[in-house]
Amino acid sequence: MAERKKPELLAPAGDRERLRMAVLYGADAVYLAGESFGMRSFAGNFSPEELPEAVRFAHAHGVKVHVTVNTMPRNGEVERLPAWLELLDDAGVDALILADLGAFSLAGRYAPRCARHVSTQASVANYAAANAWFEAGAARVILARELSLEEIREIRARTPRALELEAFVHGAMCVSYSGRCLLSNYMTGRDGNRGSCAQPCRYRYYLMEEKRPGEYFPVFEDEAGSYILNSRDMCMIDHVDDLMDAGLDSLKIEGRAKSAYYAAIVTGAYRHVIDDVWAGRPIDPVWREEVERVSHRRYATGFYYGPPGQYTQSARYIREWQVVALVTSCGPDGWAELSLRNKFRVGDTLELVGPDVKPVAFQVQEMEDGDGMPLIEPKTPQMLLRMRLPQAAPAWSILRIARDLSATS
Repeated sequence: MAERKKPELLAPAGDRERLRMAVLYGADAVYLAGESFGMRSFAGNFSPEELPEAVRFAHAHGVKVHVTVNTMPRNGEVERLPAWLELLDDAGVDALILADLGAFSLAGRYAPRCARHVSTQASVANYAAANAWFEAGAARVILARELSLEEIREIRARTPRALELEAFVHGAMCVSYSGRCLLSNYMTGRDGNRGSCAQPCRYRYYLMEEKRPGEYFPVFEDEAGSYILNSRDMCMIDHVDDLMDAGLDSLKIEGRAKSAYYAAIVTGAYRHVIDDVWAGRPIDPVWREEVERVSHRRYATGFYYGPPGQYTQSARYIREWQVVALVTSCGPDGWAELSLRNKFRVGDTLELVGPDVKPVAFQVQEMEDGDGMPLIEPKTPQMLLRMRLPQAAPAWSILRIARDLSATS
C-alpha cells in the first residue's frame, strides 16, 4: 500500500460563475483556461483581464489555480506562447497543465514561478514516463485514464515521492485513448486535440445506401443495438478510500464545459466524502445521492478495477433536476433574496442545497417581487424575488426542482 495522504480536490472552472461555485463548494484547487492553448475552447474561459481577478478570488479563499496550456501548438502559434506564459506567471497562477514537450520547455523559461503539470493528453501510463517527466522538471503528472488502481500503485511505488500523481475520478470519459481523437476533425473540421471537439462519438448513426438518398437504416451490432461509441460517465465517489490507498495526490473532476450547477454539486459531494473518509467517519449517503442529481450518463468506475467492457444500453444523458433560483442573500430567519433561473410556482416542492448545506425539501408557500408585491409564478429570467427558505442559507446556495428533462430518443 502506498503512503496515504489526504488528496487535493481539483474542480473544473469553465468561467467566472463556475469558478465561484467550485471554490465556495469546497475545491482545494481549480483548473481553468485562458482564451488560447486550452483543450476546451467552448467552455467560456477567461480573458487576459479576467485571469488575474480569478486568481485573486481563488487565493482569497485558499484555493490554488491551475491553467491549461495543453493543446499541441503549431509553428505559427508557438511564437505567441512566451507572452502568454509570462502573463500567466505574472497573474500568480499556481500551475500550468502542459502536454506538448516544446510548450513544457518554454513554460520553464517564461513562467518560472508556475509549477509544471503534465496533462493526461501526454498519456503517462507507466513509471518510466512519469520519471522522465520528473527529471525534465515536472512537479506532477496527470495519469492516463486507462490505468487501473494496481498500475497506479506501481507507478507510485517506482517514482519519487516529490512527483505528485493526479487522476480523473469523475465525469465524462472519451472513447479515444486519453483524449487523442481525430473523429471530430474528420467529420466536422473541429479538432478535438485543439479544444474544439464536436463529440461525434455521442451521435446516433444510421446507414444510407448510395442509390436510396433519404432512406435511413438503423445500424445494429447485435440484438441490443449499436453501441460501439457508447461511453459511460466515470464516478469514483464510492471508492475514495481505494484512491487514497493508491497514493494519489489529487482527485480531479472533469467538466469545464459543464454547468455551474454541476461544478457546485459534484464538488460539494466529493468534498464531504473525502473529508469523511480521511477523518474515519461513516460516509453520509446524502452526498452519494447528490451526484445523481446532475446531468450525467450512466455511471461506471472507468478502468480503475479493470477494463469496463462494452456498454450496450442507452448513452443518453439523465437530467432529472433543474435549477430554479440562486440565493443572493439570506437573513437568519430564512427570508432570502433569490435570482430566478427557471420557472416555478407557489405550491411546488423544491430542494435547497448550498455550501455545507445538506439538501432539504420544502414547499413554496409565498413569494414577493422586488417591490413587495405577491408572486404566484415568477417567469422573467434573472429577476429578483423574495421568499422564506426552510433555514438560513449562504449566498450562492441553489434551489432546484425534480423535473425530468432527460432525452427520450
